[in-house]
Amino acid sequence: MWNSTVLENTAVVAHREKVAEKGFGQGPPPVFDEPDFGDDGEETNGETGEPTGNALLAMMLFIGADVMFFAGLIGAFVVFRFGAESWPPPGQPRLPLEVTAINTAILSLSGMIMILVWRKLAEWNREQVLKGLLLTAGLGLTFLLVQGYEWVRLIDFGLRLSSGIFGGMFYVLIGCHALHVLGAVIALLVVVFRFHRNQEHYGLKRTLGIKLVGMYWLLVVVLWPVLYGLVYLS
Repeated sequence: MWNSTVLENTAVVAHREKVAEKGFGQGPPPVFDEPDFGDDGEETNGETGEPTGNALLAMMLFIGADVMFFAGLIGAFVVFRFGAESWPPPGQPRLPLEVTAINTAILSLSGMIMILVWRKLAEWNREQVLKGLLLTAGLGLTFLLVQGYEWVRLIDFGLRLSSGIFGGMFYVLIGCHALHVLGAVIALLVVVFRFHRNQEHYGLKRTLGIKLVGMYWLLVVVLWPVLYGLVYLS
């Protein structure tokens, strides 16, 4: 009887050891992934993390909604433009074609520089990236200043928001684009300020802000030639 008791106790101990090794019958212990840390020791999800994907998706949805918004405005302009007997109506000033053409070239140049900045992100030359961002913002401000000056002259010549459909559509359509350019310039200057203030924080894996503002900037750049051709040249 003593031998049987010893055997039972030995079996119980062996069973307990096996259960302990298996995590009390729940399989192997869970494995927790360690957070991905950058060179500066801060936690980051890299370029393929979920926050990055969500931010890019949000920007793409915003751009899609913006394109639909301008498509509606352009559609309304086309209806009024080609439904009118004369455009612009008699007594309304002609739009400044030459100066606006130069302004179009200025904004297009800013878009080209932004594309070059994106390419420099792969090489990650901090100095060239910062210079490119500053130059892009400067060209955007130049575009707004020239456009504002032309608007002041048009108002002096009698073209106002209340000047019928021609004046209303002009200021609504071109004005909405100007607000978008202003918003893009502000966003770009914020990125430049943060980049210049804390360059060590930015690196090859921390370029999301620059990419997002670049997408927004290219949106306003691509939209403008379409508006210039419809509003100024048609």
